[in-house]
Amino acid sequence: MMFYPLASSTWDETEYTALQEVITSGRFTMGSRVRAYEDAFAARFGKKYAVMTSSGSTANLLALASAFWHPDLGWRQGDEIIVPAVSWSTTYFPITQTGLKLRFVDIDPATLNIDLNKLADAITPHTRGVFAVNLLGNPVQADRLRTLCAKTGILLFEDNCESMGARYNSEMAGSFGLFGTFSSFFSHHICTMEGGMVITDDRKLHDTMISMRAHGWVRDLPEDTHLPLDEDPFLRQFRFVLPGYNLRPLEMEGAVGLPQLAKLPGFIAERRKNAAIFQRDFGQLDFLDIQQETGESSWFGFAMILKGRLAGRRGSLVEALREAEIECRPIVTGNFLNNPVISKLDHSIGSEIVAAERVDRDGLFVGNHHYPIEPQITRLREVVQSVADRF
Repeated sequence: MMFYPLASSTWDETEYTALQEVITSGRFTMGSRVRAYEDAFAARFGKKYAVMTSSGSTANLLALASAFWHPDLGWRQGDEIIVPAVSWSTTYFPITQTGLKLRFVDIDPATLNIDLNKLADAITPHTRGVFAVNLLGNPVQADRLRTLCAKTGILLFEDNCESMGARYNSEMAGSFGLFGTFSSFFSHHICTMEGGMVITDDRKLHDTMISMRAHGWVRDLPEDTHLPLDEDPFLRQFRFVLPGYNLRPLEMEGAVGLPQLAKLPGFIAERRKNAAIFQRDFGQLDFLDIQQETGESSWFGFAMILKGRLAGRRGSLVEALREAEIECRPIVTGNFLNNPVISKLDHSIGSEIVAAERVDRDGLFVGNHHYPIEPQITRLREVVQSVADRF
């Protein structure tokens, strides 16, 4: 194991016991444990509904595809969704897979979230919403963003896959708009092996997601759903009303989700303690910038954007970190517009892209953990300083 890895296990015997209970039960497909986890998750984040999926990526797919088929929204293929220029690939792919069009806006160089000063000018008559991304644990300025969306008549939704447990003005990140998505992959704040979640207060969106998650059928929906139900219960079990997928999670994932969710507040508290040390040691250096916290970040990791004598020298730093057994990686995907796949995605650019280019060229991040890592941060500081001193 590396001295300072990007991620580490959050499990103990509680999770293994939960898995064994599923094995003993013989029920492995989605069932009562998934439903219990969904209920607990909705309650934790203050929403009426939560729908678990097979991953954070499929949570994005499910939410966006279900919004497309929402009977009250009236989205059409070719409508635009505004996105930040820095995020994970599956923030973007479900938008174009649904027939919508990406519209890219630069990020704020301080927070690394979408630049709200550039967002308003990017809105066109075809814009239907903004898919805000809470990057590396840092929540967007929800009050300002909601005001902008209300003023311009577009919707707000969140990719919160990297920021479970973050808060802004006492509200939980992921709960700011029509829906919010979460990931519980190994490297994230809690782990259900694979797994994702969508939360919402919108009943029609919820019912659409239940159908879309499982083939587009209406099984398990209540009588008062807005979706059409066949009067014959025999036919109803296999009646398809939407062009759905199979995005269902496993019962094991729901089972381990329950104890992991209970541990989340403790995990976030430790991550924030580590972040305070990182901010103290790295916040005033003249050769790099760190991500500026908005609200209460859940600190997925610690971003560094090189400047001054380290600008353009990321390769030297990466090599030194590797030798010191400190794992690092680019800041998510960097400027996503520089990825070759962009030629295959219907998109437009709604602002000048400057900050995302700098992140692409000079950005990297190291991990944070749910346990104290002051020795690792101290060693990180020593290695970074040693590289800066060469130039």
